[in-house]
Amino acid sequence: MEVPAVPLPSALAAGTAPELEALFGESSNVAATFLQIELDLNLRLKELSFTDPVRYIYNPLEYAWDPHQCYVNKYCQARKEVLFLGMNPGPFGMAQTGVPFGEVKHVREWLGVNGLVGRPAVEHPKRPVRGLDCPQSEVSGARFWGFFKSLCGEPDVFFRHCFVHNHCPLVFMGETGRNLTPGELPAAQREQLLRMCDQALCQSVRALGVRTVVGVGKFAEQRARRALNAEGVEVRVEGVMHPSPRNPQANRAWQSIVTAKLEQLQIMPLLKGGKPSPLLTEPSGAHPLACVGLVP
Repeated sequence: MEVPAVPLPSALAAGTAPELEALFGESSNVAATFLQIELDLNLRLKELSFTDPVRYIYNPLEYAWDPHQCYVNKYCQARKEVLFLGMNPGPFGMAQTGVPFGEVKHVREWLGVNGLVGRPAVEHPKRPVRGLDCPQSEVSGARFWGFFKSLCGEPDVFFRHCFVHNHCPLVFMGETGRNLTPGELPAAQREQLLRMCDQALCQSVRALGVRTVVGVGKFAEQRARRALNAEGVEVRVEGVMHPSPRNPQANRAWQSIVTAKLEQLQIMPLLKGGKPSPLLTEPSGAHPLACVGLVP
């Protein structure tokens, strides 16, 4: 039986949003462009509604905008070589912190991201948003950022050439609070959502000037390849195993598997402070401001 459509929480609409300076903080052109792409996507996503099995929708790019723009401004001040791309936020990661794979301890203590976190308009009682005070740890995020912490030592080493982003900013939950992936949404609604996210991804890749997109998990890899190829964005698309605890192989040996893959892709030197490999594809790039219409 179809349930009433669930609208998105109210977005940072152009007519009611604070001034861009307040929204973006101390942003470089690259960071400001990236944040503008995300705000534009928020406005488009507001047009969508979802039916059963979706009962709750969280958008951390609204209620957790403060730590999110802190993350972007801190680590996206220049163009990048590699974009690690996740699928969408987890309930105890980015849904709490506004940071992709944003397990609370690593966000606070390693990334040094802070900021006020509000709450979604409608919360599931089993999935409250507690922000950077959330006591629960997201296993995927702890594995992801823990790996790069052990490899790079300091965040600036990782972010010198790399950045992390999600294809879709929304969290979907069913009646019981079970997390729903975009692949579990009704087909027509899923395709509307993914088309909007695809467009924003292409804009983000051009803004960042990345040479390689690494999908974290098959969904992100396949969606990125499809979207970027369709738009003629010349960038290498690869993939690594998702660190999900639902994957027995990831539970056994995720770190060693990902290490071997990053070495194969010749990305490992970048994570140890080295220079980009000449074998990486040329940047995809128009001027970062051009892709959101800020320059001719």
